[in-house]
Amino acid sequence: MINTNKPVQDVLATLDEDTLKDSEILFETMQLISNAEPKIWNEHTIGFGSYHYKYDSGREGDSQILSFYPRKGKITIYLMDGTARYATLLDKLGNHTTTGYCVVVKRLSDIELPVLKDILQQSYDNIRSISQEGPIDRILWKTGK
Repeated sequence: MINTNKPVQDVLATLDEDTLKDSEILFETMQLISNAEPKIWNEHTIGFGSYHYKYDSGREGDSQILSFYPRKGKITIYLMDGTARYATLLDKLGNHTTTGYCVVVKRLSDIELPVLKDILQQSYDNIRSISQEGPIDRILWKTGK
């Protein structure tokens, strides 16, 4: 992931009214959980907190701990430690789809926000705990750890 110097407000300014309202809720939630200032990763992903990774292949870098990518019609919420570890909570979330590390929702009104907050808190705590031991040496969402 590439952390850019792009101002967060530049991304928020591109959003339609409904997506902006949902983004403001996610923004506040992730900032409260992480106690970190937001940064733009890649072009439009709003991330909070970071960890360092270094793989046996020699590849290393930094990635966000909590983040989301808002766009009209859907918001992607990234769980860098993967969605599989939160299967029980995701069953209670409401209308969403998942991939290995993404939770996609059309609107926050389609889901149970307290469940999402619980998932985000657990994910943040998990990644922070693992990263305290030094650089993360594996793609977390692929290992389920």
